[in-house]
Amino acid sequence: MFWLSLSLAGTAFADATTDFHTMLDEHWEWTLANSPVMASSMGDRRYNQEWGDYSLGSIEQEHIETRDFLRRVYAIDRSALSTEDQLNYELFRRLLQDDVDEFQFSGYLMPFSQRGGVQNLDSTTNRLRLTTVQDYDDWLARLGKIDEVIEQTIALAEKGRKEGLVSPAILMQRLPNQIAVQVTEFATDSPFFKPFASLPDSFSAADRERLRAEATDVIEKTVLPAYRKLDKYFNKKYLPAARESIGLSNLPNGSAWYEHRARSYTTTRMTPDEIHRIGLDEVRRIRDEMQKIITEVGFEGTFQEFLTFLRTDPQFYFDNPDDLYQEYLATSKRLDPELVKLFGKLPRMPYGVKPIPESIAPDTTTAYYNSPAADGSRAGVYYVNLYKPEVRPKYEIEVLSVHEAVPGHHLQIALQQELADIPMFRRFQGFTAFVEGWGLYSERLGYDMGL
Repeated sequence: MFWLSLSLAGTAFADATTDFHTMLDEHWEWTLANSPVMASSMGDRRYNQEWGDYSLGSIEQEHIETRDFLRRVYAIDRSALSTEDQLNYELFRRLLQDDVDEFQFSGYLMPFSQRGGVQNLDSTTNRLRLTTVQDYDDWLARLGKIDEVIEQTIALAEKGRKEGLVSPAILMQRLPNQIAVQVTEFATDSPFFKPFASLPDSFSAADRERLRAEATDVIEKTVLPAYRKLDKYFNKKYLPAARESIGLSNLPNGSAWYEHRARSYTTTRMTPDEIHRIGLDEVRRIRDEMQKIITEVGFEGTFQEFLTFLRTDPQFYFDNPDDLYQEYLATSKRLDPELVKLFGKLPRMPYGVKPIPESIAPDTTTAYYNSPAADGSRAGVYYVNLYKPEVRPKYEIEVLSVHEAVPGHHLQIALQQELADIPMFRRFQGFTAFVEGWGLYSERLGYDMGL
């Protein structure tokens, strides 16, 4: 009986493990098929000619299929898995459950964001590999379908407008200028023509001529008309309906939505009020640290006067974007050799420092990070904002660099992608609490790196 029990246990373990791994593989392939741009950005060229389906019907179908995956997860005996797979199980279950729970709030009916979206689709090429003639042909095929993406986005926004699910006016007021960049008179002035203006020298003259001619044609006949339609809809219909309120609580079921977001992003069961109290305690702690610095540097004046000094004194600012950019580059070069003093394992993949594109710089953060391609064809990128250097203090550069680049997001995310023994969803997806928690921890490591 003892050996029979062992045999049955071994069979249960093998069955549960096989079922779980099969499901993970199926879900990953499903994820790539439903997220063609993500797949392309990872170096998977199978869906290079697609944007994805953003229609309401497709969104609802994805929700149904996500619930089906979640049911399959719960049908697997977690206790029959190895310790490592029990962790994979719990993380995977949480990701699916968050997606399923989020659907009820219909956030997809607010498809516009000042930080990027359908109005900035030209920036997609920053995450694509454009090295062969076929790559450019694939991009042309995508451009030929851009009108469908814009039509679907307008349809979602219009349904949201009618149901009272609209974004805050203070954010939406930033979009008209972003859309206007796309509404050019001539195809060759469109941001979408930029990749075709400087084609690789390795291409034949005939290929370069053909690609430019086809780009001009698709931009004139598809891209520009689609953006003119978006421009008209957004400015005439959506922007006037944008709400004056800001928080989610002013939307239908908004308080419950906010509570869900708090749980999802923190991976805790804490209430927003409990989190807020932690925030207030942190503000007090940080202010005490700030006061110590004020005393240390011998500043004579009040706390508020010191803040005004930091925000207005010319010594803390560059007067041109080139000098600001050079300082970001120099800081990154200072950081890289210090890593070996703190870490025994570093990612193989490097990162670069690039300016945030001018078209979105006025409306986005001071810096952000884009992860490397999964196939190694593109390094990580630490993007820095050079818009209005006179409002971007020099003393932010070090802390932003350790947070966004190394030992922050790049070190953590690039290493995560290189862990070949964990499931794909863990290599290429993440939890905000951990990703930003590591970034915050890295800010403290800056002192150990001589900053």
